Amino acid sequence: MTGVLAFTDRHTALILGALSILLVGTTLFSLSVGAVQIPLADVSVILLQKLGLFHSREMDETYAIVMDSIRIPRIVMTLLIGGALGISGASLQGLFRNPLVEPGIIGVSGGAASGIVLLVVFGAGWGLVQAGWLHDVILPAVAFASGLLATTVVLRLSRQMQHTNIAVLVLMGVAVNALAGAVIGLAIFYADENQLRTFTFWTLGDLGGATRDKLLVAGPLLLLSSLMLLRYAPALNALALGEAEAYHSGVDVEKSKRNIVFLSALAVGVSVSLAGIIGFVGLVIPHLVRTLFHADNRLVLPASVLGGAWLLVFSDVIARTLVSPAELPIGVVTAFIGSPFFIVLLLRAKKRGEF
Repeated sequence: MTGVLAFTDRHTALILGALSILLVGTTLFSLSVGAVQIPLADVSVILLQKLGLFHSREMDETYAIVMDSIRIPRIVMTLLIGGALGISGASLQGLFRNPLVEPGIIGVSGGAASGIVLLVVFGAGWGLVQAGWLHDVILPAVAFASGLLATTVVLRLSRQMQHTNIAVLVLMGVAVNALAGAVIGLAIFYADENQLRTFTFWTLGDLGGATRDKLLVAGPLLLLSSLMLLRYAPALNALALGEAEAYHSGVDVEKSKRNIVFLSALAVGVSVSLAGIIGFVGLVIPHLVRTLFHADNRLVLPASVLGGAWLLVFSDVIARTLVSPAELPIGVVTAFIGSPFFIVLLLRAKKRGEF
């Protein structure tokens, strides 16, 4: 038994190591491409200089400014959001033991977006959407609160005989998302042209608004929620056997459920406040990890962090380069990448009789 566990641990470490190398390589490439092309060697030197190394080497001033003011904040935000969306989807899929469960499906994204749009349209009169630290604090708070409210409603309405009915959960998620869409539509009716452009940002997703001030507020929340979700890997492994078995193995089932939902809503809500609605990352990546490797959440959760971050960085490269000098909405790119993968995964699962 010890040998099997040791082999599993080594296998997991190798997979996570390979994903980390892939993510680092894609991240460096992302930092080098754009309107200003920066050689990979210079990208590496600039990053090392940030760590206190190679200060004696002179760098092109334009490269340094572009990296410092635009690309580094953007790539940090992209990594944090991608990782948060990936682990949120993996945690919710593990919690409800269903690969179709995803933050967008159960109302987190729609609820968060509706709260943000209401704030943008109706909060202007109260001075709540002006630039500054108050703006950077209020947006994540409103996104989290509205996303958590929508998720709580879906969970409450899908409870049946003290258990969550997955079919009802998905249908309730559709209903709550439709209600969130109606709320957004009402806000649009009263919106002016500037607010309509902002609304387009929230619905299609955009990573171009990254700033250090936003990251100082939202970054720790994304990092904290992702790290805390990692701690629930053993509980999710136990829940995979059933709630009764998990309870008898020492897992506080109800507390674990509440905490996982709360942390997932926090991660997704803050992500929406930064970049709008970005779909498919939390749906495809965890399912892909389980299909390619294995379903142990000690692998699935950290691999979903790395995989989600990689997918969003890769999608951002496509968004910035495919129609250069213009930029595609990031949500459009992730949908084009994610939906075919998910269809293939569903067809494979259907052939195996899993549905």
